[in-house]
Amino acid sequence: MSTATTADLVILGGRVITMTGEPPAPEETSGVAVADGRVTGIDGRESLERFIGETTTVIELPGGVIMPGFVDSHIHPVLGLDLTRGADLSGCRTLDDIRARLAAELDTLRDGDWLLGWGLDPNAFEGREITGRVLDEIAGDRPAFIRMFDAHAAVASARALELAGVDGGERFTDGSRVVTDAAGRPTGYLLEMQALGLVLPLIPELTFEQKADELYEVLARMARAGFTSGQVQDLAPDAIELLQHLERTRELPIRLRMSPWFEPGTAVEEVDRLAALQGRRGRRWVVEGVKLMIDGTVDNGTAWLHEPDCFGESTASLWLEPEQYREALTELDRRGIPTTTHAIGDAGIDFVARAIARLPHRNATHRIEHIETMTDDTLELFRSAGIMASMQPTHCTLFTKADGSDNWSIRLGEERAGRGFRTADLVRAGVPLALGSDWPVAPCDAVGILADAVLRRPHDDPAATPVRPDQALDAVDALRGFTTHPYTTVGQRGGVLEVGAVADLTVLDVDPLTVDADELGRARVLLTLVDGLVVADAAVEAH
Repeated sequence: MSTATTADLVILGGRVITMTGEPPAPEETSGVAVADGRVTGIDGRESLERFIGETTTVIELPGGVIMPGFVDSHIHPVLGLDLTRGADLSGCRTLDDIRARLAAELDTLRDGDWLLGWGLDPNAFEGREITGRVLDEIAGDRPAFIRMFDAHAAVASARALELAGVDGGERFTDGSRVVTDAAGRPTGYLLEMQALGLVLPLIPELTFEQKADELYEVLARMARAGFTSGQVQDLAPDAIELLQHLERTRELPIRLRMSPWFEPGTAVEEVDRLAALQGRRGRRWVVEGVKLMIDGTVDNGTAWLHEPDCFGESTASLWLEPEQYREALTELDRRGIPTTTHAIGDAGIDFVARAIARLPHRNATHRIEHIETMTDDTLELFRSAGIMASMQPTHCTLFTKADGSDNWSIRLGEERAGRGFRTADLVRAGVPLALGSDWPVAPCDAVGILADAVLRRPHDDPAATPVRPDQALDAVDALRGFTTHPYTTVGQRGGVLEVGAVADLTVLDVDPLTVDADELGRARVLLTLVDGLVVADAAVEAH
C-alpha cells in the first residue's frame, strides 16, 4: 500500500450522510477515511481497507451515523461566562422557586460576595410586576443581581442600585431603560445593555485564569453535544486574549467565527475599527462579519413592533435614530463585510429586511437573527431579496406555550403570536435557514434542538401540545440548518462530506433523517472530530 494513500484515521460506522445529494440521504457507505485533517475517502468497509496502514487509527462504531460536523450559528461562549454566574434559575416556574433557589445560593456565599443568578424566565413572576423586591427579601443588605433568560434584562436589588448610584433618571444613547414606579423610583428592573451596564462594573470579576478554564469547558461541552463550530455573535473585550491564551497550551474543542458588535447608536465611523478586526485569527478561531441589533426582546417590552404590545410597550427600535442602522449596514456592505442582525419584532424585522433589499450593491451576505414574529409581506421580502435567516427552535419550544399562557404570547396577543417562529414558512419560501441555540439563552443541545425543530414542542415532554405544528421542519431541513445552511448564510460553502473537505465530523447513534423525533432528542453523540482529530468521544467520557 502506498503511504500516499494511508489515512491517519478511519471511522467505520453504519452509514454516512454526506449532505451532498438533493435531497440529502444516507449513502450506501459505512465509513470515512481522514488524512492531514481532510476527508480522503468515503466508502464501504472493504473499500476503505486500502487507506489503512500501520499508523492508521481505526475506530469502530457499529450502527454509528457519520455526518458533517454540526454548526451552532448563534452562541455567546465568552460573554456567557459572566451571563451564567451564580444560581441557575432556568428551572424556576414560580416566585417560591426563585426564593428557594436564591436562598440555597446564599448559603454558599462569603462575606462581601454578591448574590447572583441567571436564566430566569419572566413567567416565574406569575403575572406579577417584575421588580427587585424578591432580591431585597432574600439578600437583605447584600447586593444582588439576576439576569433574565434572554440576557437583555436583569433585576437588581435596592442595595445594588444604591451602590451603582441608580436613581431612575438615567438616559441612554439607545433604547435601554431603568424601569421606575409611579413616583419615579427605580423598581430594580433594568432593560437592555446600557441599563445593565450601570450595575455590572460593580460586580467582582472572574480572574483571567478562571475565565480561560471556564471557556474551555463551555466549548468542550459544545463538542460533546456534537458541535464542531459555532458563530459567536459578539466579540467580548477579552475574547481574543482568552483564545490566544488557550491556544498557547491546547487546542480549542470547536471552531469559532467571531462577529463583533456594532452597538446601536454608534457613529458610522465605527466601521473602520470593525473592518480592521476582520481576518484576525488563530488556529481554530477567526474574526469574520459584524453583528448588529435593531431591537430588544418581546418578553421585556423592548422589541420593535408595528403596533404596541398588549402592555403598550415594544414600540421603538434600539437605535434612537433607525436610519443610522441603514447607514452602518450600507457602509459594511460597501466593504464586503457580512452581517447578522438581531431582529425580533415584526417592525424590526421588516426594517432590517428592507434595508438589506435596498442596498445599492450586495457585496456580502446579510442574515437576520431570531425572527420571532413576522408578517407575510416581510416573508415575501426574504424570498425576493435573497435575505438569509437564522433562528433558534428551542426559543419557541422552551419559552412559549400552545395555549398562549406564556409571557411572550400574552404580550403579543393571539394574531401576532400566531405569526411566531415561522421556520417552515421560511424554508418553503426557499430561504436558507441556519439553526442555533443562542447559548446561554437556551441549552447547546444539538440533538434536542433538531428534535424540537421537528416536534415544535420540548422533545422531553411528550404531553406538551406543539406550538404552531404547521411550522415544524422536516428532518432534512432541520439537518441542513446545522450543516450546509450555516455556511450558505454567511456566503461560504461547507457542511458537506466529500473528498477534500475539512474533516469536521459528528457521529450519532441514530439516523436523524429516519429516526422518530422523540428518539432523536435522546440520541447519543458518539464522536466529534475537528480537523480530523477527536475532540469528544462518548466511550472515553463513559470511563
